[in-house]
Amino acid sequence: MPRAALRALVATTAAAAALAAATLPATATSTPAQIATSKTNGVAYLKTLQAADGSYAGSGLSSEWAFSAFAAAGTAVVDVAPGGDATKNARTVYRNLLSTAAWPSATPVVTDYERGTLNAYAAGIDPARVSASRNLIADVYGYWQTAEAGYFGNSANYNGTVFAGLALAGARTQTGGQRVPQALLDAIVTRIRANQHTDGGWDYQKAEGDPVRLAAPGDVDMTGASMAALCAAGVPATDPDIVQARTFLKTKLVNASGAFTAMYGINSSSNGWAVSGLNACGINPQTGDFLTPAGKTPVDFLIAQQFNPGGGFRYKPSDGSPSAYSSTDALRAVAGGGFTAAPPLPTGGASRWVAQSTFTSGTATELALTVDDGTGALKVCSVAFTPTGTTTTLGAVLDAAAGAATPAGCVTSVTPSSGTGTITAVNGTANSGSSTWKASVDGSAFTAAARDRVIGIGDTIALRYGS
Repeated sequence: MPRAALRALVATTAAAAALAAATLPATATSTPAQIATSKTNGVAYLKTLQAADGSYAGSGLSSEWAFSAFAAAGTAVVDVAPGGDATKNARTVYRNLLSTAAWPSATPVVTDYERGTLNAYAAGIDPARVSASRNLIADVYGYWQTAEAGYFGNSANYNGTVFAGLALAGARTQTGGQRVPQALLDAIVTRIRANQHTDGGWDYQKAEGDPVRLAAPGDVDMTGASMAALCAAGVPATDPDIVQARTFLKTKLVNASGAFTAMYGINSSSNGWAVSGLNACGINPQTGDFLTPAGKTPVDFLIAQQFNPGGGFRYKPSDGSPSAYSSTDALRAVAGGGFTAAPPLPTGGASRWVAQSTFTSGTATELALTVDDGTGALKVCSVAFTPTGTTTTLGAVLDAAAGAATPAGCVTSVTPSSGTGTITAVNGTANSGSSTWKASVDGSAFTAAARDRVIGIGDTIALRYGS
């Protein structure tokens, strides 16, 4: 895959354990002071990428991955404004863009919505409540592959699935809770594991079930992203697949510089992705396996690619000018980030988060829904819904899902089919003894499912059958 196309698919998991520069051990070769300087200069460079209208994304400009780097480096996106004009701050402009019917394009793909989710979250925009009509979590759910559960979008493009993991696990609630059910994350984890190559790495193509692809060399870019997705979903750094990936990355280290040798040669973007994967799993990229005999680390390599003054990072060591994409990838990694980060507190008095607070009656929207009947046949869908008030009910959402869900078949029947009572059956599976239908919203505890349960805009709904 060409580098430009790969860069356009991705980036960013805040929820993952970031490495704080101030806590780096004495054996680290890049000091906390050097890292702090790199962050300051890198932020200054990324600010120069902002257009005069305040945008980082839109016609002719696509640098919104800067938001994940800003957040990792401790800069609130809402504080980034051209000439200090707060009316054009980057967060507001991006939110307005995401809210338009024309975004992302006439022929969107799942990675568009994953990119939006990761960057909205880092900017302090609740991705499920961007506007009265835009729910990015539901947009991602709509690409679930029913016939290949755990994949999102065309399964041949592994990027769509790994970034679903990053987005759905990384874009947590405003209070820091896990937004989506663990059963969904586990399904994604299963697919990520199945795509790990025999050398311990991953690349952008589907490898599951293909011995030739599984035996092909992995690449450091997608290895970093895959590690981050696994760890964001709850897989520990001691897991054998993470250990294999760590070993794979170690084999790619260049002794003299600390760089990783990637598919496209030695470059800052690939190094940034690999380091972000290590950061996300809580693996220090400056000690142990990643401190070469020559005393160099991947962080050393990245900082060596930074222009000073200027603050931008080269793509390749021979380049004479900075790259916007590489600067984002490198700064996020040097700052200790994974593939997104929770928004820092703004310094200019703005709120940390912005979100649509209620439905707008008559304005079509979407809600994210999972239905888990306990058999392992998880159903995932985006429910098209036009509210008639500022809130709705679980019964109304399930009724809508029966006829307007993507993919179809998420809900085929609900008992009772009207009224306000307890839900006793879904899709033909009825309550029996201690096994009953329960509901959760935005990761809350599962409680008895009732048709009159109040549902608000952007609520991520999970139904589960069991005791």
